[in-house]
Amino acid sequence: MVFSDFRFRTAIRIVFMGLTMSVVVYTGFHPEMIVTTVIFAIAVILQLTELYRFISKTNRSLTRFLESVKYSDFASGFTADNKLGKSFKDLNIAFNQVLEAFRKARSEKEEHLLYLNTIVEHVSTGLISFDIDGNVELINATAKRFIKIETLRNIEELIETQSRLYKVLFDLPTGKSSLFRMEGDIQLSVTATEIILRGKKVKLVALQNIQPELQKKELEAWQNLTKVLRHEIMNSITPIASLTSTLKDVLIEDLKHIEGKYELPEEAVDDLQDGLDTIAGRSQGLIKFIDAYRDYTSIPLPVIKGILMEDLFDHISQLLKIEIRKSKIDFSYKIDPSEMMLYVDEELIEQVLINLIKNAIEALENTENPQIQLKAELNELNNPKITITDNGPGIVMEALEQVFIPFYTTKKTGSGIGLSLSRQIMQLHNGTLTVDSRLGEYTRFTLTF
Repeated sequence: MVFSDFRFRTAIRIVFMGLTMSVVVYTGFHPEMIVTTVIFAIAVILQLTELYRFISKTNRSLTRFLESVKYSDFASGFTADNKLGKSFKDLNIAFNQVLEAFRKARSEKEEHLLYLNTIVEHVSTGLISFDIDGNVELINATAKRFIKIETLRNIEELIETQSRLYKVLFDLPTGKSSLFRMEGDIQLSVTATEIILRGKKVKLVALQNIQPELQKKELEAWQNLTKVLRHEIMNSITPIASLTSTLKDVLIEDLKHIEGKYELPEEAVDDLQDGLDTIAGRSQGLIKFIDAYRDYTSIPLPVIKGILMEDLFDHISQLLKIEIRKSKIDFSYKIDPSEMMLYVDEELIEQVLINLIKNAIEALENTENPQIQLKAELNELNNPKITITDNGPGIVMEALEQVFIPFYTTKKTGSGIGLSLSRQIMQLHNGTLTVDSRLGEYTRFTLTF
């Protein structure tokens, strides 16, 4: 078997070629042996040609292999060449194994791509991706149905038919969301993100029809509101009705007609006085509740303008300086970066901050070394974020989940609309208001714009 080995056969060819060349050199110095010299020179040329053919077969196999990888042609294969020895056989087997691995990887990639394409086409969320020139990379069937278009090669094609949607898609910042109402019963929640695809930025926009969910939530909201209204009204009407009946009985039993005049015992007069005071108090409470409901449902639309965060915090500090000093609270604020700008309705956001800081002041009433920290910074998406943190007793988990419900309150004199009103104002700014707390340590409200 050793004589069939590629390396051995190559070595034999080189040895014989060396001997032949030696004969050519030797006979070349003897003119009478010119014929022998020519014959052996021809033999050297033939040996070189055969060696080149023998060696180049390996190069051709390697070239074929690399071209198969380059052009993803994994259908071809390499035969185990026993005639050229075990080295060629092992090389061809290795080539075939590598090509089979590539073939399997490509098959799995195609299966995954088909699977992902099927998911993208059948999800209920519309997906559109386009580059900075507006060239559409991807658009699924749901997105086509939302925007009522069969094909979309460039996002600018929407200018003629859906100009408002085009502006939303093109101008929506990364990480932000916006609401867009289409014709008919479709209200879209539009969110955007950016990815790098083949070395260029691509904007991926998701379109979600939230109308069914909004209708469901609207029904739940009306049901909850009805419960709240019924509860509050019944709390006022029931004692009023009961007292009215009682006062009527007092008049029937104790009112006497004597000599053309009506007289009441002093005790009955006191009962009437107490009853009327109670009715007046409950009536005022009901009026106050209705006024609170009116305030909650009549927030003006925000007028957006730019303001320095430092100016906003300075103004808030001045407005609440007396209350903070009176409560002996260590109040501080921090802004990073110091030149941060905020684009909001200044009056509405001031109302939110004042409400949250006042809540913190009340929560710190029985806390030693009370502290409130107001902080402005940029979150991971580079959006402004304001936090109000106090070191008060904290909020229990059950209440933490309900503090933003309208008319829910843990205070004896609270109306229960402050936090829900603040969240509504933040929603009008396309922002969020959240809370987290740890009992005995802190409570922190976060405004994200």
